[in-house]
Amino acid sequence: MAQARRYRLLCPIARALDRVGDRWTLLILRDLHAGPARFSDLQTLPGIASNLLTNRLRQLEDDALIRRRDAEYGTNVYELTELGSRTADLLFELAMFGAEFPPDEEIKRPGNLRTIAVTLRVACQRVVNPDMSLNAELIVDGEPFAFTVDRGLVDVKAGNAQNPEATLATSYEPMIAVADGQMSLDDFAGTRMRLSGPNPEQGRALAELMGRAMAQMKVAD
Repeated sequence: MAQARRYRLLCPIARALDRVGDRWTLLILRDLHAGPARFSDLQTLPGIASNLLTNRLRQLEDDALIRRRDAEYGTNVYELTELGSRTADLLFELAMFGAEFPPDEEIKRPGNLRTIAVTLRVACQRVVNPDMSLNAELIVDGEPFAFTVDRGLVDVKAGNAQNPEATLATSYEPMIAVADGQMSLDDFAGTRMRLSGPNPEQGRALAELMGRAMAQMKVAD
């Protein structure tokens, strides 16, 4: 079954598409960049059938892009391998290319907001100060993300941060509006985000980093 769908071409683009070109595959990888996920977490992709998700996950395992491991309470989770984690820049560039096109008239809101993690992380990584470190929590429409920078290395993972020094709360639609050029950064910063936490300096640093990242995304658009 796996071989029947392949292009069987020497071209490296075709070889990449053999692994990630099927419908839903890149979106599954996108969501796993936010951290390990259960099958039920990935089922929140709007419109994917459980048997198709099973098929895509099995193929991604066969291609060594993800692995399945035991987790707490007798559950299994899927997570990226080192090879799978290298799709981050690919997904970011696809996001920037996708911003060139208007959304469909009848759009569906994501089943969860793991969707934002990889694009935001790569955008921030490209503009971060290499000496920067922070431990913060980003809350998007009530969903928490641990947002850390360790000497210039940015990470964004779904779930609560441990002892965050600052918290930034915002909403999904305004973030997309800024990236699409439909909202100014000043409007976003002035009315669409709220900072809290014991370390105001880290909160301001997080807001400034996100602002520079979204400005870069807007320029790329």
